[in-house]
Amino acid sequence: MEAIIIIVFVLGYLAITVEHSIKIDKLIPALVMMAISWALISLGIDSFPQWFDSANHGLVEGFIDLGHEDKMHWMEETLLHHLGKTAEILVFLLGAMTIVEIIDYFDGFATIKGFIKTKSKKKILWIFGFLAFFLSAIIDNLTATIVLISILQKIISDRNVRIWYAGLIIIAANAGGAWSPIGDVTTTMLWIGKKVTTGHLFVYLFLPSLVCMLVPFLVASFMKPFQGNLDQKTEDSDKPKSKFSSTMLYLGLGGIVSVPIFKTVTHLPPYVGMMLALGVVAIFAEIYSNSKFSLSSHDSEEHEANAHHSPVHHSLSKIELPSILFFLGILMAVAALESLGILFNFAGTLQDTIPLLGTEMAAQHSGEVIVSDLVVILLGVGSAVIDNVPLVAASLGMFSQKIDHELWHFIAYSAGTGGSMLIIGSAAGVVAMGMEKIDFFWYLKKISWLALIGFLAGAVVFMFTRTIF
Repeated sequence: MEAIIIIVFVLGYLAITVEHSIKIDKLIPALVMMAISWALISLGIDSFPQWFDSANHGLVEGFIDLGHEDKMHWMEETLLHHLGKTAEILVFLLGAMTIVEIIDYFDGFATIKGFIKTKSKKKILWIFGFLAFFLSAIIDNLTATIVLISILQKIISDRNVRIWYAGLIIIAANAGGAWSPIGDVTTTMLWIGKKVTTGHLFVYLFLPSLVCMLVPFLVASFMKPFQGNLDQKTEDSDKPKSKFSSTMLYLGLGGIVSVPIFKTVTHLPPYVGMMLALGVVAIFAEIYSNSKFSLSSHDSEEHEANAHHSPVHHSLSKIELPSILFFLGILMAVAALESLGILFNFAGTLQDTIPLLGTEMAAQHSGEVIVSDLVVILLGVGSAVIDNVPLVAASLGMFSQKIDHELWHFIAYSAGTGGSMLIIGSAAGVVAMGMEKIDFFWYLKKISWLALIGFLAGAVVFMFTRTIF
C-alpha cells in the first residue's frame, strides 16, 4: 500500500510540475492526490508497520501491534493535527492577501511610482532591485513582483527592455522573501512550524540574501540592456486616484510588519496577529471609502459597483483562492507521506549516502544528526524544477533539528532563492512569465546564470557567517 501511495504522490507531483504543458491548474492534482493518499491510508491502516507522530516528531512505539480501532484513532488525530497546522498557514495567507488587496483598492501602490524620477536604465535597475528586495520581505515575493512589474509597464514602453528588468526583479524578490518570516510561503511555513524565529532569521539570512541579490544586479548593471537612458511614460492617469493612497499603503504595510512583533510579545500563533492587522486596516478602509473625498465621482461609482458597498468585500473577492487550495492539497499530501514514516526514513537515507560538508561547524552541535550542506544546496537547485512548498513541507517531516538550528535557516535560504534559476521555479517567476509573456528558454539563456551565481554566492556567505553566530 505504501508503494501505491508513493506512486499517487509522484504522479500528482509530476502533473503539478508540468501544469503549463497539460493545461490543468496545479490545485487540481494537489487536491486529488491529497484525498486519494489519505483514503488509501484509511483503507490500508492495518497493513502499515509504523506510524509517525508529528506532534512529538518520532515513530509510535508498538504501532504494528495495535488494534484496528487504535490505529484509526491515531490516523484521525494525526489528520486533525496536520489540518490544524495547515489551517494556520492558510488563514495567515488569507489575511495577508486581503490587506494587500485593500491597499490596491485605494491605489496605494501607485505611490511607489512617484519615487522614480530618473531616466537612467542602470539607476532604474537598482531602484527596482532594492524595492523588490525590501517590499517582498513585507508583502511576500509574489505580490511584490506583481506590483513592481505593473509599475514597470507604466514606466517602460519597450517590452524587449522591460523583460530584462522583470527577470532581475524575480531574483531580487525571491532573495528578499527569504530573510523575512512573511516574505515567502516556505519561510512562513518554517516560522509557523516553530523552526525559525524572526530575529534569528534576519541575523542568519539578511546578508546571504542581500548578496544573492547584489551579485546578479552588479553583473547585470554592466550589460548592454541596462546602458543609457530610456523614454519614460508620463500619464496623469497613473497618479493615485484616492487622497488616502499613501496612507493605506503605509498602514497596510505597517500592519503586516507588526505581525512578528505581535507574536513575539503575546506568544500567540502568527495568524492571530494577522487577523488583528487585517481588522485594523479594514476599519480605516471602511471609514475612508465612505468619505466623499476619497475617490473621484467616476472611480467612486466604479468601486461601489464592484465592491458590494465595501472595500473589504471587494478585496476578499480578489484574493488568490486557487493558491490557497493548492497549498491545502500539497501540504496535506506531504503530511500523508510523513505520517507513514516515509519522509523520516528518507532523511536517514540521505544522511547516510550524501557526502558531508561543513562537518566541523556541524559537530559543534553535539547530540544532533549532521545534515550535509550539499543536501540543502540540492534542495535549492531542486526548487527551481519542483515547487518549493512541498520540498520545505517534506523537510519539516525529514529533519528534527531544534528551533533556530542553522539547518532550518539554510533550508529557508535555498528553497527561497533557488527557484530563481528557472522562471517556473517560483511563484514570482510564474506570475512574471504570465504578465510579460516571458519565454522559458529566453529566461534560461539570459537570466538563469545570473540567478545561479547569486544563489551560490549567497550560500557561500551563509556558510561563512554561520560560524560567527
